Amino acid sequence: MAHASNIVECAGPDSPYAFENVPLQPRNGALDAKCPICHGFGQWNSQIDLVSFRCVRAICDECHGAGWVETGTDPVALPDIVMAPEGYPKWIVRYVAQADAQTAGRDGML
Repeated sequence: MAHASNIVECAGPDSPYAFENVPLQPRNGALDAKCPICHGFGQWNSQIDLVSFRCVRAICDECHGAGWVETGTDPVALPDIVMAPEGYPKWIVRYVAQADAQTAGRDGML
C-alpha cells in the first residue's frame, strides 16, 4: 500500500525547505566562520517529502560539508582517498591552502 507523500524539489540552499530537518554543524575549533553558502549546515535538502521527511541531500561545495570556512591563512583539512602501500584505498586528511580548498573538491584535484 502506497503512503501519502508531498515531495518538494529544492533548487539550492535558498529554497524554502532546503534546511528542513538538517542539523547545524558544530564549530570544531579549526575553522573561523559559518559558510556563506550553507550558513553553517554543510548540506541541504535537494529533495524532501514533507509527509515522511525522507530526503536527498546535497553537500556544500564551499565548505565541503563542514558548515564552517577558514577566513585566515591557516591550512584547511579536507578528506581524501589514497592508495595504501598494500594496494587498497584508504581515507586520509589532506591539508591545503584556503585558496586551493575552494577549488579542490569541485575540480577533483584531491
